[in-house]
Amino acid sequence: MSAAEDTREVVFHIRRYDPDRDGAPTWKSYRVPVTPGMTVLEGLHFVKENLDASLAWRFSCRMGVCGSCAMLINGKAALACNTQIQDVSDKALTLAPLPNYEIVKDLVPDLAPMFEHHKSLKPWLVREDTGEILNPTGEYRQTPEELEAYIQFANCIKCGACLAACPTVATDPGYPGPMALAQCYRFCIDSRDGGLEERRDVLDSAHGLYGCHYAGECSRVCPKGVDPARAIQLMKRELVFSYLKLIRRKGASELLTGPAPGAERRSEIPEPPAFTVERSSGKSE
Repeated sequence: MSAAEDTREVVFHIRRYDPDRDGAPTWKSYRVPVTPGMTVLEGLHFVKENLDASLAWRFSCRMGVCGSCAMLINGKAALACNTQIQDVSDKALTLAPLPNYEIVKDLVPDLAPMFEHHKSLKPWLVREDTGEILNPTGEYRQTPEELEAYIQFANCIKCGACLAACPTVATDPGYPGPMALAQCYRFCIDSRDGGLEERRDVLDSAHGLYGCHYAGECSRVCPKGVDPARAIQLMKRELVFSYLKLIRRKGASELLTGPAPGAERRSEIPEPPAFTVERSSGKSE
């Protein structure tokens, strides 16, 4: 079968919006000839080169590494370069920018707030030996087991799809989001890092770690198979464990404003009386 015979037309419904010119988003439709294996990104290039040169979207690597081309494809956050059109639909596609972000233009979201939250959690190795970091004389040793603890989360490409799917981000702009929190865990669990205390103020804030109620959508849409929802739950555990260790090290009186809940009442509660249970021998008389 020739390429011409194998080509079918797919309608691209694309949400268009230019904040400098438009009062509200609108939808425009384009008919795109599609061949087997053709990606959504290639379809967008066809639109721009042949139908509408004003269309804007973001892309770079074209091979699922940079994360730049994340967008809503038929309602799900995905990478345009990794999504083959005929795997999604053979008739029509609906393309829109990632939700939970301001829009720069058309399919281009403003990712600046995501990276600001990421930066606030210090996504780098925090150590006391800053001289060695600035002027290294060797490498920090790490066992394969220590690497295994965080390597999955190091595969994040910062595409922002997880924030687009997160219900907490949708309601709380101050929430750092799955990407930043998962990367925070990636560094906190790194055997070479000692920066948990420096990150605690953000993690334990009113908009911090505990805003996650484990919807799990962030992990479902991740194009690289990272599990940010799991990282956030593990980060909660690390935060609790670190606090308990701090209590043990400094003493509860230094950390708590008063006695533990119920401590002042403990002496007033009488001990239950001792009693025994008479058991039947099981024999009839």
